[in-house]
Amino acid sequence: MPKKKMIIPPAAMVELMKKAGAERVSEQAAHAMAEYLIEIGFEIAKEAIKLANHAGRKTIKKADIELAKTRV
Repeated sequence: MPKKKMIIPPAAMVELMKKAGAERVSEQAAHAMAEYLIEIGFEIAKEAIKLANHAGRKTIKKADIELAKTRV
């Protein structure tokens, strides 16, 4: 069975956690972190879309993301 392609590569999660101070990061931890960040990002994106739509725009702006992350 082919592997499912991740939106956020696990290698990026390893780098992130190492920059945060981890010495070693398991493959399972990298995948779990990627899945969690995708879930959070999806919720922020949905809220940002609502904000843009409310403002009569189709384009999501940085301000929408910043406001959405305070609401999620």
